[in-house]
Amino acid sequence: MMDWATLKATCSQCHNCSLCEGRHNVVFGVGDEHAEVMFIGEGPGEHEDLQGEPFVGAAGHLLDDMLEIIGLGRTQVYIANIVKCRPPNNRDPLNTEQDACIGYLRNQVALIQPKIIVCLGRIAAMRLIKPDFKITREHGQWTEKSGVQMMAIYHPSALLRDPGKRPEAFEDLKQLQRAIRAICTHTYEN
Repeated sequence: MMDWATLKATCSQCHNCSLCEGRHNVVFGVGDEHAEVMFIGEGPGEHEDLQGEPFVGAAGHLLDDMLEIIGLGRTQVYIANIVKCRPPNNRDPLNTEQDACIGYLRNQVALIQPKIIVCLGRIAAMRLIKPDFKITREHGQWTEKSGVQMMAIYHPSALLRDPGKRPEAFEDLKQLQRAIRAICTHTYEN
């Protein structure tokens, strides 16, 4: 396992797949490196690629609002993605691209040692929870892997495209809030 500085430096120079050819920035991750709660999306979009930070576009603003609903901010959690470089035209990252990048995420998880991992959307859930994960049926359901509580919620960009899913997302967030209160020891606002 690499330490944070080595991991960031190694990731910033990555050429393990073709996504590196079109990137402006590696989008490593942001937040508390000792967070008890980690949010993981699929990959950076255009704004994230330009700024080098995950979830800074419209979906990121909605994620910030979602965190605020349960009394959290970006500084209290850690936010990362399966792949660290933007797929062309924001397409889903290919399995080969995920395979090339997953070691960086595994190293981040090992360093952080979160108690809860929240997968943002189907791609992250299929990679981290189970390959046949169905987001419309299984969002908000808890599973445990290696002592970590995991759940998937709708990706914020899906909620922007289909606001009708927001009531379900709100219920998932409240469930997440209850879990944080039950198993996390850090002090939260609410």
